Amino acid sequence: QVQLVESGGGLVQPGGSLRLSCAASGSIFSINAMGWYRQAPGKQRELVATITGGGSTNYADSVKGRFTISRDNAKNTVYLQMNSLKPEDTAVYYCNADRIRYYSGGYLNTEFDYWGQGTQVTVSS
Repeated sequence: QVQLVESGGGLVQPGGSLRLSCAASGSIFSINAMGWYRQAPGKQRELVATITGGGSTNYADSVKGRFTISRDNAKNTVYLQMNSLKPEDTAVYYCNADRIRYYSGGYLNTEFDYWGQGTQVTVSS
């Protein structure tokens, strides 16, 4: 009844840019903090950036100054603008919502720690 759908991944050369989007679909009532995480082959999933409902942001040190997270609450969408991309940014990027409240069957439901399916970002020349 609710989905997080990522888009915008792809292949880009070092130094290039990409913009990821994650849209929550369904009869959304509210979403708390949202964030982007990534997982490179053979590595654990790691935090990239988070943003609260009020717009406060947090970034991993490795992306500070290069990536910008933002959200459009009216569209239930979070974005990740990635500039000055490096080969080490190559990973599957996942969208996360720490709490989603949505209507289904006439009831207000809650999902915690909800994930999208991921989108591949490859930085290579």
